[in-house]
Amino acid sequence: MDIYLIIVIVLIILAISDLIVGVSNDAVNFLNSAIGSKIAPIHVIMIIASIGVVVGSVFSSGLMEVARKGIFHPEHFAFSEIMIIFLAVMVTDIFLLDLFNTFGLPTSTTVSIVFELLGAAVAISIIKISMSSTETFVDIYKYINSDKALAIITGILLSVVVAFTVGAIIQYLSRLLFSFRFQKNMKYFGAVWGGLAITAITYFMLIKGIKGASLPDGWTEFIKNNTWQIILYGFLFWTVLFQLLTTFFKVSIPKVIVLVGTFALAMAFAGNDLVNFIGVPLAGLASYKEFMAVPGANPDTFMMGALGKTVSTPILLLVLAGVIMILTLWLSKKAKSVVATTLDLSRQGSGDERFGASLLSRSIVRGSISLNKNISSVLPTRFIDGVNKQFEVPKESKRAELNSDAPSFDAIRASVNLVVAGILIAFGTSLKLPLSTTYVTFMVAMGTSLADRAWGRDSAVYRIQGVFSVIGGWFLTALIAFTVAFIVANIIYWGGIIAIFAILVGSGFFMFRTHLIHKTRESEKLEDEKDNEFIEEITSASVVFEKCQNQTLKGLSSVPKFYDVLIPALSNENRVMLKELKKDVKKFNKKAKKNKDRIDQTVKHLQIDQINTGHFYIQSTDYLREIAHSLNFMATPAYDHIQNNHTGFSKKQTEELKSLTSAISNMYQEMITKIENNDYNNLEHILQQQQQILGLINEVRINQVKRIKADDPHTRTSLLFLDILAETKNLILYSINLLKSQRDFIIEITK
Repeated sequence: MDIYLIIVIVLIILAISDLIVGVSNDAVNFLNSAIGSKIAPIHVIMIIASIGVVVGSVFSSGLMEVARKGIFHPEHFAFSEIMIIFLAVMVTDIFLLDLFNTFGLPTSTTVSIVFELLGAAVAISIIKISMSSTETFVDIYKYINSDKALAIITGILLSVVVAFTVGAIIQYLSRLLFSFRFQKNMKYFGAVWGGLAITAITYFMLIKGIKGASLPDGWTEFIKNNTWQIILYGFLFWTVLFQLLTTFFKVSIPKVIVLVGTFALAMAFAGNDLVNFIGVPLAGLASYKEFMAVPGANPDTFMMGALGKTVSTPILLLVLAGVIMILTLWLSKKAKSVVATTLDLSRQGSGDERFGASLLSRSIVRGSISLNKNISSVLPTRFIDGVNKQFEVPKESKRAELNSDAPSFDAIRASVNLVVAGILIAFGTSLKLPLSTTYVTFMVAMGTSLADRAWGRDSAVYRIQGVFSVIGGWFLTALIAFTVAFIVANIIYWGGIIAIFAILVGSGFFMFRTHLIHKTRESEKLEDEKDNEFIEEITSASVVFEKCQNQTLKGLSSVPKFYDVLIPALSNENRVMLKELKKDVKKFNKKAKKNKDRIDQTVKHLQIDQINTGHFYIQSTDYLREIAHSLNFMATPAYDHIQNNHTGFSKKQTEELKSLTSAISNMYQEMITKIENNDYNNLEHILQQQQQILGLINEVRINQVKRIKADDPHTRTSLLFLDILAETKNLILYSINLLKSQRDFIIEITK
């Protein structure tokens, strides 16, 4: 079979894979507002988005030229070289998007495809220049469409700033107008506001976006000649319709805007981003057709100037691509992970923060607080109070935030997100600039979050750091996309069919591995959701005690198991065992931290006469957290010790620790039995065991000091040994305190 026919078939298969991983990443763009506001049942939102995707796919034909001639000059490349570029791009794109999807980070399919085309084209250009006796590296401008590439990149970066700024301004004005109790003012201004929103969506979706569509010329000409009349009549129609719907049928205008906006943004996504997934394979197919049309043509000398022509993509292919996108939309679990990241960063209420803090995020928050104080000192107090009142979240909304099923934000913010993002994306589409829908929608959502005061003093540093992390990932996308495509193109060029086969097998293995990683992350997320369900199910102190008891039993049971692995692994210098132990302890530590971070949510669910219950729950959670710290302070240094190829424990040290471990195991087993049976009589025996273990620790420590005095050559091993003894002592003390806390807890429950 013809090698180039095989490449075309591979490109088509990769196009389907790219559609799947691409939609998994980009579904956040048009789903996050509707899902975040919970404006309608999820199946209704998905149906509306699916219709938008199919319609938008028809509008994407005009953008397909970007893949053919937007980044490089095809007339300077031979057919064989073009096919290498396209294959390198598709392999890199699937690798990159699947990697980001696995970790739930939204990235730009537009940026990835642009820099992949750039990287692969530069790789082949350098090879061509190196083989030429007349060209130098300066002549690379002949091959690369630097002006167009620079315009696309500039447009993408500019859209980040514009999207954030416009989103913040529009949301601030909308909130000033409607406040969080928007139902009242909606009666007076809602019809006009809704009319403006739907008219704007209609204009940019159906008028600006229609330029690239494969539609009859008569339709395009009519719309072009009657643009302003359509805008005016559309605004009047929608305003009157909304007024009638609210007056007589009590229809929620924001709900209508969000649903229409979801359709519009899904349509804009398909119209703008479909080129990212199938543009390159379609260009490869077109190249193959051109090559086969000339019998006897040499693939190494047949130049591809034909790709510079404007070619309309058959609507059937576009619709077929739309159907694949819809199936992915409904079935992809990774799409849900990416949506969750954006919702976490934009939610109105507090809760678990995915990202930490950094010097930069702290500095920005500190500077913003200082600036806010200076501005407030100048403005009239009455004006400030009036503005603050509009941004005041109702008490009933704050109480609803305790429920994990509560909306992340209200319908006003959701509608602003959709309208502003839809307008910006469609405008870019009308200019045939493949703007990043991810960048635009994400930055609009972040801008509206900031304007809506969702980033409070308790969450601002983490949210800002999250935004920086995502934006940093975008720059990383560009770097990785260029570099990997450059390398893959070189490998294919010099390695031929064997290299192609090896790369495809490697890509398949990589996707299988990321699938396993994502599956593990999903199982952890499921555990978190169960914890949230427990918090919502709190109806009495006994429910809290049951949860606390389960946490305590799991924590105490892990201690003997920990020592059963730690001591033999250090004695035998088993790095693999220590690595797994460190991973388990890290997981336990993370779980303990989350339980502590959720204390406020648990306490808020308790009744006023159950405050003492909350006290004991907090106490037990603190002790579990300290136990987790002690385990971590032993596991991490132990792993690092063996990882750095230091010597393990001597025979004498191992024997001493084994005797200590045996005593610890006996004590913990008795503690666990008492907690399981809620029988706290005769704690004196356990306290005696504690004193015996503490005495044994002191004895072992003295023995080790004697060995050091006798010139023990293994200094680092001695220090690790002493550290483990010290943390074991802390562990015993915290565990006994935890046992006593459980005893006091059950006494309080009995009262």
